[in-house]
Amino acid sequence: MEKIIDESIQGDALSLKKDKKNTRNLYIESYGCAMNFSDSEIVASILANEGFNTTNELELADLVLVNTCSIREKAEATVRKRLEKFNAIKKDRPHLKVGVLGCMAERLKSKLLEEEKIVDMVVGPDAYKDLPNLIQEIDEGRDAVNVVLSKDETYGDISPVRLNSNGVSAFVSITRGCDNMCTFCVVPFTRGRERSRDPQSIIDEVNDLWNKGYKEITLLGQNVDSYLWYGGGLKKDFTKASEMQIATAVDFSNLLEMVALAQPGMRIRFSTSNPQDMNLDVIKTMAKHRNICNHIHLPVQSGSNRILKEMNRLHTIEDYFALIDDIKKIIPDIALSHDMISGFPTETEEDQQATLAVLDYVKYDYGYMYSYSERPGTMAARKMKDDVPNEVKQRRLSEIIALQREHCMLRTKRHVGKIQEILIEGTSKKDDSMWRGRNSQNVVAVFPKENYKLGDFVNVKINDCTSATLIGEAVGLSENK
Repeated sequence: MEKIIDESIQGDALSLKKDKKNTRNLYIESYGCAMNFSDSEIVASILANEGFNTTNELELADLVLVNTCSIREKAEATVRKRLEKFNAIKKDRPHLKVGVLGCMAERLKSKLLEEEKIVDMVVGPDAYKDLPNLIQEIDEGRDAVNVVLSKDETYGDISPVRLNSNGVSAFVSITRGCDNMCTFCVVPFTRGRERSRDPQSIIDEVNDLWNKGYKEITLLGQNVDSYLWYGGGLKKDFTKASEMQIATAVDFSNLLEMVALAQPGMRIRFSTSNPQDMNLDVIKTMAKHRNICNHIHLPVQSGSNRILKEMNRLHTIEDYFALIDDIKKIIPDIALSHDMISGFPTETEEDQQATLAVLDYVKYDYGYMYSYSERPGTMAARKMKDDVPNEVKQRRLSEIIALQREHCMLRTKRHVGKIQEILIEGTSKKDDSMWRGRNSQNVVAVFPKENYKLGDFVNVKINDCTSATLIGEAVGLSENK
């Protein structure tokens, strides 16, 4: 059930006006997490100023960039096949240049550029502003690489080009990097230490999106609950801040309220949270503002305290349950989703039963479930033997997925018979006569189009559902929007 975004440039990027400066075409594919997709929007913006129009037609491309993910082996394998395809195309189109961006770029820079020679350029997540110089290098026939990690780059001064946009919802990045050294994760090594973006630049971006007609934003970070602005710099250096910086510091609950107040008509989501860093101030802020959606993605990864310790997750299951209980008390209508890993090194059947018990206790609305994939360079890969047989991993994963499917149906059914506010995001993938959108809890709903339009907030009476989709009929525009 690996979630991979594989999108070529579309939407707002295609509407960039061509002029004398814009003479070359850029094609981007993005894989992995929402942060990668957001980064691709930053890259498109930087290169638009360097003479590149964006295109979703590969045959028109002069430059192909692949924004990559290293978090699981399957994602890397998918990206490698794409890079091999693009490299093969170069035989017939020698002017075509191919570059790899993102986490895989940082991790496999030498292998991709020097050993396999399947790319011309390798650019890490913190080096996108150096793209103009790197492109000049490859234009002059030299390979180009920059994977240096930054202590302060947030791209807060870049106005992203919205790619594959429906004109309704958009990502807004608020932090970069991660300080939580989970033993299975490559992110701290590929994206560096945590640093937060100036809150005013975030508000400015949200205001700009509203003025352009967008109705929903998702605040993005590897760990949004670690957001902390005290004037710039790494989060770990906050202990050295002045008294004034400490007194005026903005944490995630403060930022969430600032965004909610700046645009009361804008729906607000956020991702991803970490149980050890989430506090009840965030939950109270959510409850206070109607435009903050009632959904939290709160990865737990395992139900076993022993495995959590091996993962270097700095919370216990008891801590997690206490947080879940408090969240449900403050926001009874909350939707919760999770990440879960099966088959982590040394995992036993007892550990597996503990994981299933967590699913039964929380009854998540949905989740992202994976079997453990050893990632070179991580602490788990260096210190622990991948000793759970693949067939056991897959069997345990199947058990987790089967139980989660039961809970998906249970949780989706709770909306049947109710009137839900749905933001129209596009046409149903299965029926052109139906609109598709989501409710506050992030559940997809479909209903007849009638006279409504893209971007409308519509009250929909839910008459039926599948395990993942609500089916209803519109009863009018929402009066609160």
